[in-house]
Amino acid sequence: MSKDNTTKIRAKAFSVFYGQKQALYDINLDLPEQRVTAFIGPSGCGKSTFLRAINRMNDLIDGTSVTGSMVVDGIDVYSREVDVVTLRRRIGMVFQKSIPFPKSIYENITYGLTLTERRSKSELDSIVEESLKRAALWNEVKDRLHHSALSLSGGQQQRLCIARAIAVNPEILLMDEPCSALDPISTGKIEELIGELKSQYTIVLVTHNMQQAARVSDLTGFFLMGNLIEFDRTRTIFTSPTKKETEDYITGRFG
Repeated sequence: MSKDNTTKIRAKAFSVFYGQKQALYDINLDLPEQRVTAFIGPSGCGKSTFLRAINRMNDLIDGTSVTGSMVVDGIDVYSREVDVVTLRRRIGMVFQKSIPFPKSIYENITYGLTLTERRSKSELDSIVEESLKRAALWNEVKDRLHHSALSLSGGQQQRLCIARAIAVNPEILLMDEPCSALDPISTGKIEELIGELKSQYTIVLVTHNMQQAARVSDLTGFFLMGNLIEFDRTRTIFTSPTKKETEDYITGRFG
């Protein structure tokens, strides 16, 4: 699939279990860098489980175990040598519901930066401005950086969460239904932003909205009942899928 692009993320015979319940079955997948990959499928099909496995967010759920390998830049993220905090700095995440910290806009951006090292005020100012510009939010908030982030609209809060994720300079951005709670105008801004960010980041997106997947992604994977049914270029998935289950889902016969 990604022979013409460098593979950034590789899953090999990767399975996830929640206690005795198996959530993912032997996923084999290569994701290229600096592309947008979308995962689609009905609720409970495993797409969010796979997304969260990339930066080990599933570790936070008691009883979670994995088999197989999840490799990022040649390193298995589940090996004992991997520091999970460092991993999550490299692999940022934006959740379905934007949850700014109950702090100022400025402090939301700098929070992750000040946890690990001391930085000068001028350095922090620069990172805040750059992150907000990358998230297409700077012009809207530059005069109220020290106001509460909770005063922002829903769409602005989601872009703030994207700015917060990229402030620590990750290589990969995981987005779990980032537009599901937003109005169409805010959704359009986030989709435009995703298109701009892929020149700097590898983006993996879970969405229930098939039109959104078709609009913003380069590659699409279809999950069903914990299995990766099909993975290909987005245009191919939506115009000439090879598996009947994919076609049935895309044409609205189920899901």
